[in-house]
Amino acid sequence: MTAMSVPKAPTFQPLYKQIKDLIMERIADGEWPPGTFIPSESALASSYSVSVGTLRKALDELVNDNIVVRRQGKGTAVATHDTDRTLFRFFNIVRHDGERMLPISRVFSRSRRKARAEERELLGLAEGAQVVRIRRTRELDGEAVLVEEIVVDAERFPGLEKQPEILPNTLYQLYQQHYGVSIARADEQLTAVLATKDDADHLGVAEGTPLIQIRRIASDYQGEPLELRTSRLCTTHYCYIAQV
Repeated sequence: MTAMSVPKAPTFQPLYKQIKDLIMERIADGEWPPGTFIPSESALASSYSVSVGTLRKALDELVNDNIVVRRQGKGTAVATHDTDRTLFRFFNIVRHDGERMLPISRVFSRSRRKARAEERELLGLAEGAQVVRIRRTRELDGEAVLVEEIVVDAERFPGLEKQPEILPNTLYQLYQQHYGVSIARADEQLTAVLATKDDADHLGVAEGTPLIQIRRIASDYQGEPLELRTSRLCTTHYCYIAQV
């Protein structure tokens, strides 16, 4: 006698979430590029045959997700990755006293190479794919506190291993302006590690010093992974924070 399979329960999404997904699709497809204003609430509500209240609830979630921003007296626009806003959204390192500062990035190597197996898996790349690898330190108050390795698909970001000659402090703004891709979310995993000799040289600590490793997979509006970033943090004066 074979065991009966249990059918999957039907799924249901509230109407406003369905509307949210439909708006997201249009943003992801480039109908409304970053910085442009989307139609008014009343116009969108009419086009989807829903109430303004339902439409507004969908937009509220998009605002909370940093996908769109409301401009008082002007309307609702697709968010752009301006430098300060992006740094404070995605940079979760603060002093132990809670003070937040903008980091300064210093790139020490850029190269193109064949993707490793883990990189292919995490970025959804095919066998034989090439990646661009960027290594840099990030300074706070003149002190190097992070050493980072950033890996992206070389086909999706052509020429990034060489151009621009000087990389901006905020790479997500570069991705959006030069490559037409927007980072919508970042999933991070924290582990405790010991400083390698390379870490020690860049952070000015002893080899074997305890560090926090932050592995981030950054994705676009549709959840497609675009960037693998591994950061190693010296916690002598700084810590990682997250809001839950």
